[in-house]
Amino acid sequence: MMTVEEAITGRRCFRAFLPKPVPRDLIERIMAIAGRAPSGSNVQPWKVWVLTGAALKAIRTELAERYDRGQVSRREYNYYPETWREPYLSRRRACGWGLYGTLGIGREDKHKMHAQHRRNFLFFDAPVGLMFTIDRDLEQGSWLDYGMFLQSIMVAARPFGLETCPQAAFLIFHDVLQRRLGIPPEQTIVCGMALGYPDPNDKVNTFTPDRMATGEFVTFLEAAKET
Repeated sequence: MMTVEEAITGRRCFRAFLPKPVPRDLIERIMAIAGRAPSGSNVQPWKVWVLTGAALKAIRTELAERYDRGQVSRREYNYYPETWREPYLSRRRACGWGLYGTLGIGREDKHKMHAQHRRNFLFFDAPVGLMFTIDRDLEQGSWLDYGMFLQSIMVAARPFGLETCPQAAFLIFHDVLQRRLGIPPEQTIVCGMALGYPDPNDKVNTFTPDRMATGEFVTFLEAAKET
């Protein structure tokens, strides 16, 4: 069994999965573990929609075809800033071009870029697709709680040989997903996630973006500041 440190530091986004099914009881076990994530006043704002089998296949087919036709919707919320600035712009570009570079996709290969992004809507061929929703009337604090829940799923899956890829790409199909999955109108989609056994032979799974050194985001205050 891996340590907590190994589970967290070894986690990354996997974008190719084996067709091996994930037992339902294992999915339920991971959800039960993640359900221990903290939330303000223990409100536990998360709701999870689990897609497998024929249901997953139908959604994948429809979304991929819609993406090819350009039939997308305006996102209900902005996951990314409308105007990028440094240092976030450079980090975003390094991640994107790093992924494409791993796959041998050049900056002019628009067709290959489209094909790779399209794989989001196939859940990267994972046998389990997860969709996460939250009640619309909850505030930012509950969204912070949701992040801790999502991280808990990704970390909890790893000791069982499973990996994940959280996906904001599905936000352009929020209306389709709402209708097809029967998500009540008082809930909004937070994101999706692929879950499954990773393909060890697919080159895309070798990509790991760089992370900041702790000195770039941690400030130690060891003496009182003078006023």
